Amino acid sequence: MKILFIGDIVGSPGRQIVRDRLRDIVAQRAIDLVIANGENSASGFGITPRLAQELLATGIDVLTGGNHSWDRKEILEYMPHEPRLLRPANFPEGNVGSGLFVGTAKNGVKFAVLNLMGRVFMTPLDDPFRKADSELAKVPPDVAFILVDMHAETTSEKLAMGWYLDGRVTAVVGTHTHVATADEHVLPGGTAFICDVGMSGPHGGVIGMDREGIIKKFIDGLPARFEVASGEIQMNCVLIETDDEGPRSASGRLKAHSIERLRFRID
Repeated sequence: MKILFIGDIVGSPGRQIVRDRLRDIVAQRAIDLVIANGENSASGFGITPRLAQELLATGIDVLTGGNHSWDRKEILEYMPHEPRLLRPANFPEGNVGSGLFVGTAKNGVKFAVLNLMGRVFMTPLDDPFRKADSELAKVPPDVAFILVDMHAETTSEKLAMGWYLDGRVTAVVGTHTHVATADEHVLPGGTAFICDVGMSGPHGGVIGMDREGIIKKFIDGLPARFEVASGEIQMNCVLIETDDEGPRSASGRLKAHSIERLRFRID
């Protein structure tokens, strides 16, 4: 089984490269399942119902979120009606939407996607580790593949989650920093891991935003309006392949055979 995870989609440039390239990538590499983080797709901050529909129509099967999931107020009414649009599961009880989706991939394999958010240098939410335990307990036993999007600031918190879930899920991928890390590997229990997938969008600025506004804020410390950057557009992804013929993990899930960083560009 081949799974493509697309890093944080930033603004119209990020949406453009997904529209332009995704279907060919899926066809050429025989990908069975596509997951993407979409919380920055609306001008860098949040996601709207229209943009969620647009991204799902490109061939993305599940969209995950993070600290910007709620930036567009119209998403509050839409989210309960679109289970493929996730937000971190460890937001307090009573919030709309869900952090867990269970579905069937193109090849007929049942899968689950779990969205979590870290707490270090971020909003102090419920414990993502205990929430991972309670959410995974809801996953039916016939689900063969589970991917966790750990949306967090620090590499240590993401790596800790990878080790905590090793052997219980097929992959733990980090999002949020918009900077791809070079630590992709398969943990001993068969869980593919990377601290951060990187971002999909313009790489002529600072983590997707216009560099002049960011630099000015660092220099004078005053509030600034951030705009999506221009320049070269990249789509940063990871391709995870499972070991379908080998033994399952201790939890009965498919083990990861490999995880590979991919980067696609348009001018």
